[in-house]
Amino acid sequence: MQSNKTSGGKTVVFFDLEATGLETWRCEIIQLAAISGERTFNVYTMPEIAIDRGAAEVTGFSVRDGALLLQGRAVPTVTLTEALTSFLDFLQSLEQPVLLAAHGARRFDQPVLARAILKCSLTRQFQQLGSRFLDTFLLSKALYPSIRSYSQVNLVRHFLGKIYNAHNALEDVRALQELYSCWDPSEGTLNRCVL
Repeated sequence: MQSNKTSGGKTVVFFDLEATGLETWRCEIIQLAAISGERTFNVYTMPEIAIDRGAAEVTGFSVRDGALLLQGRAVPTVTLTEALTSFLDFLQSLEQPVLLAAHGARRFDQPVLARAILKCSLTRQFQQLGSRFLDTFLLSKALYPSIRSYSQVNLVRHFLGKIYNAHNALEDVRALQELYSCWDPSEGTLNRCVL
């Protein structure tokens, strides 16, 4: 079992979002996944806005006849409020405090998640968890300043020697947890990358 604790005692939860696009002020969550050790969370939501062509090409998500499709196959969906409530329940079930880690958290995942939590009136419940965010993109740059590319796909290839199904949130979080475990960063380095 992979360690999901920092030396400071925080439970690290790796999470990822797939969304309708890259504009953090308007995109909507389509998939939300998380992993901490052996515990996983994965849910799909039906967006209220169209999926951008670029996002559809990268993620394989589309909407047809009222169904959310992944690579042409229907996936079960819940409302955004149900998805976020379930995610908060998942986080609450873990040993506290929780550190939410995402690759590009500052630029994308944290603002999109925060906006969705606000939209669903779950801000108080989220704040009660006292969770902080760790940006593993920033962490990778702090740990390895001379790497050519800090994309998660490149880092997984470089450090783990493998290719995986990127842009599927569940596969992304599994790969990120393995990558983090390989790095084994110090608490001081982690704290410089916490948002």
